Amino acid sequence: MEIHHTKHHQAYIDNLNKALEDLKEFQNIDITTLLKKINEIPENKRTVIRNHGGGHLNHSIFWEIMAPNSRKPSPSFKKEIEKYFNSLENFFEEFKKTAMGVFGSGWAWLVMDDKKNLLIKPYPNQDSPYMENLYPIMGIDVWEHAYYLKYQNRRAEYIDNWFKIINWEEVEKRYQDLKP
Repeated sequence: MEIHHTKHHQAYIDNLNKALEDLKEFQNIDITTLLKKINEIPENKRTVIRNHGGGHLNHSIFWEIMAPNSRKPSPSFKKEIEKYFNSLENFFEEFKKTAMGVFGSGWAWLVMDDKKNLLIKPYPNQDSPYMENLYPIMGIDVWEHAYYLKYQNRRAEYIDNWFKIINWEEVEKRYQDLKP
């Protein structure tokens, strides 16, 4: 993960900043708002900002929702997951199926919609749930750069092991920040 963090993520930041150099009106907007306004970005810069802005924000969340000493979800959050996915095990199965189904490179996200419902959605490349006005709660990077050094082409094994390092406190905090 060190190369992933120091090289790949840093490249997204550097390239996003470079793309924004001549877009003064977008330079002081936080990254979340910038991605929500992606269709307002001039077309000649939209793709680079979508890719690198999405890459930066997705990875920023990704780093926060992992921890070396992972615990189980709190009973109250587990109950919320069960409300939408019937059981924690079913949630893991559905999340893994979504992550495995991402063609090529991208992400699988647990998101909240504007009605406060939890959904699992795949996203290609570095697209962000914010671009669809969804709020990302938890996401896994399934680009090969996330796992190729340790797992080669074994995405399923990477996902199974990633479940063991989820920072449930941070995931629940992201969820609670949106609940009324």
